[in-house]
Amino acid sequence: MPYFDAASSAPLHPVARQALLAALDEGWADPARLYREGRRARLLLDAAREAAAEAVGCRPDELTFTSSGTRAVHSGISGALAGRRRVGRHLVVSAVEHSSVLHAAATHEAQGGTFAEVPVDRAGAVNAAVYGEALREDTALACLQSANHEVGTEQPVAEVAELCRASGVPLMVDAAQSLGWGPVPTGWSLLAASAHKWGGPSGVGLLAVRKGVRFAPQGPADERESGRAAGFENIPAVVAAAASLRAVRAEAAAESVRLRALVDLIRARVPELVPDVEVVGDPVRRLPHLVTFSCLYVDGETLLHELDRAEFSVSSGSSCTSSTLTPSHVLRAMGVLSEGNVRVSLPAGTTAEDVDRFLRVLPGVVSEVRGKLGAPVSVAPSPAAATSLVVDSLGKRCPIPVIELAKVIGEVPVGGTVTVLSDDEAARLDIPAWCVMREQEYVGEEPADRGSAYVVRRLS
Repeated sequence: MPYFDAASSAPLHPVARQALLAALDEGWADPARLYREGRRARLLLDAAREAAAEAVGCRPDELTFTSSGTRAVHSGISGALAGRRRVGRHLVVSAVEHSSVLHAAATHEAQGGTFAEVPVDRAGAVNAAVYGEALREDTALACLQSANHEVGTEQPVAEVAELCRASGVPLMVDAAQSLGWGPVPTGWSLLAASAHKWGGPSGVGLLAVRKGVRFAPQGPADERESGRAAGFENIPAVVAAAASLRAVRAEAAAESVRLRALVDLIRARVPELVPDVEVVGDPVRRLPHLVTFSCLYVDGETLLHELDRAEFSVSSGSSCTSSTLTPSHVLRAMGVLSEGNVRVSLPAGTTAEDVDRFLRVLPGVVSEVRGKLGAPVSVAPSPAAATSLVVDSLGKRCPIPVIELAKVIGEVPVGGTVTVLSDDEAARLDIPAWCVMREQEYVGEEPADRGSAYVVRRLS
């Protein structure tokens, strides 16, 4: 069964498995002890730190192993903010950061701090100049991911780092998705990553803090990992994480070329094979193994279940795959279609045959899901009976409001309007996106007794 969700968690690399098993026999003792077993464990831990630091591009004594990538992010943000509290309590992040960054920002705000979200363009990238304008005299820390977890767009880290340096603000980079493919551009002050994203074991994160960065670890003091990660080190997992990072980096140049070609094929063929699809994310400045697309008139959860039945494991950033009524914060910030969202992220070793079969299966799966929802095959004009119509979609979740809009748009004359009443948060994103894709005019959103009224004018 092809596994196409490496962005969530990559399969364990063979080198990681070998290193993990070997370290279980050699690295079980306390590395802080001076007896033979402790010294042996310390040697393994030190060697792993040196290997990981070399891949990250920092000194070994600047790198800390944590219990997860999320813990690395939280510790990095809280420690940097506390260390620079005298400067101010303002935090700057991009609008498409990983949820761990945004959760840390929300906690900072709840504790009396402030934060600003820098917007992104439709491809999911920040504008470096706009990011620089968000930096203030009281900015204690700036955060920017190296590449987006949902759509793969690479961020202008080098340019933003230079602006942060000029403003005297440390930049923390979430490198979880990109570190396995190569080093992060220089200029960062703090860096966080997660081993299971590159084929290491879960439960290991990396936090690098450059010398000279004011940093005050939060929480009870602990003697291990320079006081930045409390608790006994999981040496076997740490050894496996460092060994696999070195291994995937050695393979990255060739594998990135091969996977980029397969992703290019998906990006090109999906819109040809499936009507009403939007491929999102930057087509050039992106991770080599990841592509995301959204399908009109599709329930994302059903689509993923049907692809799973067809033996393809993919994920989604769509609101329709969660119990909430809000779309992915990344897709919302980009202003792109969220319904029927599919993220394909290819692990190392993915074959062209697997991708070809995915492209053969996908059109039928999407068509079947659309058929179950009663989605229109095409928008055909019909004799106009009224210059305006109101569609009541209250209480209905995506993609039903958009499907009902598509069914009636031909019933008003060119210049006429359709007003969709909806209390689904996703409609705020998906109806404007539908207008762009179908070349109709989105007039705007108006208040309603329940939910909102979304007004669309027929142009053709």
